[in-house]
Amino acid sequence: MGEQRPLPPGEAWRAVAACFLTTFPLLTRHRIRLPKERVGMGLRFADGTSARVYRETHLGSGLAKDPCTLVVTFRLRLVRGPAHALFRRESLLNTPLFVGFPGFTSKLWLAHDEHDRYRGIYEWDGPERAEHYARSLWRVLALVSVPGSISYTVLPGLRRDDVIANPGLIEDLASHDAAAWWRVQAGV
Repeated sequence: MGEQRPLPPGEAWRAVAACFLTTFPLLTRHRIRLPKERVGMGLRFADGTSARVYRETHLGSGLAKDPCTLVVTFRLRLVRGPAHALFRRESLLNTPLFVGFPGFTSKLWLAHDEHDRYRGIYEWDGPERAEHYARSLWRVLALVSVPGSISYTVLPGLRRDDVIANPGLIEDLASHDAAAWWRVQAGV
């Protein structure tokens, strides 16, 4: 993965618009599911923070043929205290901004951590698709996020649930950054 930056504006907004249009047929065919099994599950990260899953979204089976895990983080502007609960409820309306992207399979939505950072932990079908999504999403997040707070990590060849259940899978990848914000250490 090279330097993190958003896609050029035109390319990013076209991708978001295409995703949005693709989402509606998925909704009408009941392909989008919101399972409850992981809601409430807590995760601890290598940087010492922790967060709880407040929603899960699956498209179809939620499993990728060429799996990779994508972890995205951002900090919202002007959202403090009770406004976090309002954001978590409202965020369901953001679903059309990602489920229609090519390669999306599943997402865990994590509540804000001790530094007010939100995370999304996704499984994508193909690391290039995950990277394209993250760089497109950047343009949307930049509208509501603290400048400099957006970041992402793509972990090729790893299923999201395996990364969460067995944090040792990413030991070799994380050896250079043992306290990474994206590195799941354990459930809480």
